[in-house]
Amino acid sequence: MVQTSLHSLDTLSPGDKGVIKEFSNDHEITERLREIGFSEDFRVEVINESLFGRDPMVVQVEQMTIALRRKDASHIIIAVSK
Repeated sequence: MVQTSLHSLDTLSPGDKGVIKEFSNDHEITERLREIGFSEDFRVEVINESLFGRDPMVVQVEQMTIALRRKDASHIIIAVSK
């Protein structure tokens, strides 16, 4: 049986994968994230992170590769299967 848990994207590490489930209640940041390609039910994988401070992080969203600040990534809730 596959167990799913919810995490904010900023807490994930390279290699972690999941599906976007929701965004925070900050409408301004949510709108900006949608404009650059994030949306509910899209698959996401953390590809890499900076060596110093782990910021920014590089994520693949569907077929797009996006560099994202962890501050912004904290507004994206991901369902991660274990």
